[in-house]
Amino acid sequence: MTAQPEQPTSQADTSDGRIIISVDAMGGDAGATTVIAGMDESARKNPNIGFVLHGPRAELEPLVSRRRSLAGRVSYCDAADVVTMEDKPSQVVRHGKGTSMWSAIESVRTGEAKAAVSCGNTGALMALSMIRLRRLPGVNRPAIAILWPSRNPQGFNVMLDVGADVRADAQDLLQFALMGTSYARNGMNLARPRIGLLNVGTEEHKGRQELKDAHALISRVAESSSFDFVGFVEGTDLAGDVADVIVTDGFTGNVAIKTGEGTAGMIGDALREAFQYSPLSRLASILAITSLRRLKKRIDPRRVNGGVFLGLNGTIVKSHGSADATGVSAAIKLAFRLAESGFSEKLAARVASAAELSQDAAKFGETDAGDEKEGQA
Repeated sequence: MTAQPEQPTSQADTSDGRIIISVDAMGGDAGATTVIAGMDESARKNPNIGFVLHGPRAELEPLVSRRRSLAGRVSYCDAADVVTMEDKPSQVVRHGKGTSMWSAIESVRTGEAKAAVSCGNTGALMALSMIRLRRLPGVNRPAIAILWPSRNPQGFNVMLDVGADVRADAQDLLQFALMGTSYARNGMNLARPRIGLLNVGTEEHKGRQELKDAHALISRVAESSSFDFVGFVEGTDLAGDVADVIVTDGFTGNVAIKTGEGTAGMIGDALREAFQYSPLSRLASILAITSLRRLKKRIDPRRVNGGVFLGLNGTIVKSHGSADATGVSAAIKLAFRLAESGFSEKLAARVASAAELSQDAAKFGETDAGDEKEGQA
């Protein structure tokens, strides 16, 4: 029988005022050393953060003890087993109780931490999160929201869903719009976000029927939900300044972010090759070093590492599996910012009101359809 994880002694809000973040130490490709290095980066920048660290305690304690900034700010949940990238989500749900991932989620469920961060298997993390935290009442499908570098003043756009579920009907897309609005408000301080619905064109007659239905539903609730609906947007708008939140299904969203990552990598490689082409080009790279560093920082995916699982009774941030210390630190920073803002509670309240809005919008749509048929009779 798998041993039960040891429970930590710290609480989500400690007596010294720190907000506690639950961290799965064993999920990343680079192992616990990189995860703890990311925690160290966060701790050095933020005196108000504390951690519950999940994994084999005997292995983790020596690594943490070498980091002075983590002294007195880490408690442990001893979890011997690890969820690998090859593990099937269904297997993890059945047999994953002794894993660091399960334990990290459990700390959020019991209130010992305000949010959890894991670099592990995305499918397993979502499956366990849904089982342990449960969906918010009124949410049909949770969504994964990410930040996408953009030309907007805030520097990023929110995009969801990017892979929680490949399917989404009109009601799901409406819920994504409402959850994305809440994320943009609490994560990016946008009082009235602009919402765009991703499609193959901006004309209202284009796209699949569920997109047209979603367009109508989102339009009807925009004013009462305090966001601006800009209508359909295209792939070229993902990094643009037309919208702050881009709504799509998980299949399309996942293809889009992987395409973006691949393209950014190709451009980076091409720039390096170009600057190494001749002595003159190498000199040019030295002269342009400041501008190149500024460009690299702006498009560095590590700075926006972390996809947030929306629609659950708790905040879970999924870090990229190959994230380095800077990437892990960025994911922890995002988790802290959302925890500090009370995002989970605010999202629950928005979803509850959204359920009523969805019903009203659906009824209104049925009435419109009935009136149209009568007019045609």
